[in-house]
Amino acid sequence: MYPEPLVKPMKEELVQAGFEECLTPDSVEKAVSQKGTVLMVVNSVCGCAAGAARPGVKASLQNAKKPAKLTTVFAGFDVDAVSRARKHFAPYPPSSPAIALFKDGQLVHFVERHNIEGHSANAISEHLKAVYDEFC
Repeated sequence: MYPEPLVKPMKEELVQAGFEECLTPDSVEKAVSQKGTVLMVVNSVCGCAAGAARPGVKASLQNAKKPAKLTTVFAGFDVDAVSRARKHFAPYPPSSPAIALFKDGQLVHFVERHNIEGHSANAISEHLKAVYDEFC
């Protein structure tokens, strides 16, 4: 597990953008089972999270349509919450960072690490905006 002083600023980056942290399995269940759209970001300490995922997700929110609820879990830190979240990501294998969109409790879109790594924050943002336009 990563030390809290390392993880805290990375978590705060999304919290300050309006994301609610899911710190327990129960909070994950409550989040993903809601009516409407819920975005869940699996945050991470890796470079692609810092350089593409977090900035891309934040920029994607500058869109007419966007998820009703924004949530996040942190891989390697919120271990039980991440484990529970990953059960909802099936059939996708564990991936961090990752971005999931749920609608009325069902996973409707998933962005795996290999779709983040090597892509720009702008590319991530534009992809997510198209997803929001379709599902939100």
